[in-house]
This record gives sequence, C-alpha cells and structure tokens, in this order.
Amino acid sequence: MTSPSVSVIVATRDRPQLLRRAVASILAQRYDGPLEVIAVFDQSEPDEDLARAGRDRSVRVIANTHKPGLPGGRNSGLDETDRDLIAFCDDDDLWLPEKLAAQVALLEANPGMEVATTGLLVAYKNRVVPRVLDREVITLPELARSRVMEAHPSTYLAWRSAAAEIGPVDEAIPGGYAEDWDWLLRAARRADVGAVMLPLVKVFWHRSSYFSERWQMIADASDYMIGKHPEINDDEVGLANVLGLKSIALDALGRRSEGRETARRALRLDRRCKRAMVGLACSSPVLRPEQVMKVLQARGRGI
Repeated sequence: MTSPSVSVIVATRDRPQLLRRAVASILAQRYDGPLEVIAVFDQSEPDEDLARAGRDRSVRVIANTHKPGLPGGRNSGLDETDRDLIAFCDDDDLWLPEKLAAQVALLEANPGMEVATTGLLVAYKNRVVPRVLDREVITLPELARSRVMEAHPSTYLAWRSAAAEIGPVDEAIPGGYAEDWDWLLRAARRADVGAVMLPLVKVFWHRSSYFSERWQMIADASDYMIGKHPEINDDEVGLANVLGLKSIALDALGRRSEGRETARRALRLDRRCKRAMVGLACSSPVLRPEQVMKVLQARGRGI
C-alpha cells in the first residue's frame, strides 16, 4: 500500500540560508510516501528558485495571504494543501532523516491518534542537549499544566482531516507567541497526542530566535492564554506556570513591583512553581531575566 502523502509547511521571513537548510532536511527524509514542502514567505518576496516539481518530492513557494506573522504564514500553507498529513517545521530547524517515517508508523499503529510529535536535539552555541519524553502519549491535563517543551511545533504531524476540525492556527494571539501550545491544546481536547520517544528534530536556539526577548508580547500572550483556555484556569499548577512566566516578563520590562505580585500569586497557587521563584528573584535589581535565560539555554532549557 502507498504511504500517506504529506505536506510540510515552513513559514519564513528573511532567512534564506536557514530556510534552504530546513527544506533540504525535509526532502532528505527516508520516507516512501509523496512529500511536498510549502514554503510560505511572510512579509517578503517568495524565492521562486526554491520551487521544485516532482511526483514524490516537491517544493512550492507562496506568499502569506493571512495576517502577517507566523500564525498567518502557517494558515496560508494549510489553505494550500490537499495531502493526507500536514506538518510544520520552523525555518531555522531541521529534521533528522527518520523523523517522518517514525511518526507515520506511530499514527498508523494507533487509529484513534490524530497528532504526533517527537523528541528534540536542542542546539545552543557549541552544545547539543537531547529533550525526549519518556512516554508515547501526551494528554490534555498534561498540556494544561505544562507547555511540554519537547512537543515543539517543528515536530507536529497531523492527519489533515483532524487538523481541519482542530481549526486554524490562532492569529489573534499577541505576536503569535504560544500559538503552537494553543493549537496542541485544542488538538488534545479531541484525542491524546502521540510522542515518538526519539530526538528526531534539531532545534537551534540563537540570538535571532524570534521570541527570545520580546517580553511585552509574552506578558500579553500569557493573559490571552489564561482567558482562552479553561483547562489552564482549572489547574492551579498550570495557572501558576503561566503567571510565573508573566512575572518574569514584567520584571524584564522594569515593572518589578507588578512582577513581584504576579510571582507571589503564582506561588500561592503552587509553592513549587520554578518560574514564579525566578520571577520573584528577578523582581530585585540584582538578577535580570536575560541572565537566567542564557544559563537555561546553555542547558537546553527555556524559561
């Protein structure tokens, strides 16, 4: 039988060399089904030289016809595909050769499963740190409690029919921050999310990473997620996690008294919330969130 066909949506803006590396890693998949890449150029002119025709491997280039930004770019790609499966890949990440085959095998072995992820290799400066879950299933309560960093958007693979029911990527989230978490929460309301327990996507953290220090966006998006998802509000640990992140963002913006009170609110919900502890520490002039971020990124972790 023919393996399912796949569309991989890569939203990009002004990173031509990284984009070509990402596309090359997708086309190099050891997968025997039809595979296409849809490169969506956001606020930039599509590079027609990237286009490639072919029955089993092809690349299309299109412009973002939705709201400018990553969510709109991904939705523009979703509008264009008619394949069996859809996947996302950030333009600065790359797939390892066995990624797609392993995920399709997991989905086909579990008929009720609609979305699958994989583990990561997090590259920061000269260090590479594996991040892999110890289980093949991610549940809605787990996602409400924690963003599950291992479930990175560059690992997402979903049946297109399910993705249509889950709905488009939310373009109203401030700055597009946490749009991947929002989409996965909606997916997990329908069915548990699968996880291949191997690091099959390499994620590069660097100074040009879009969300690394955009603190106002992070604070606004935290409020948005709390308001949108009752699962977060209903879980004290999950709510504390989001509030803890917001407190760090407020500290970075110089709103330390507000950050301190937000951190204390989070700790009243969960006295073990690490983000809230960091937020409380950063509310003093001694410690800056940027310093904490550098230390965590060197260990393959984020705030």
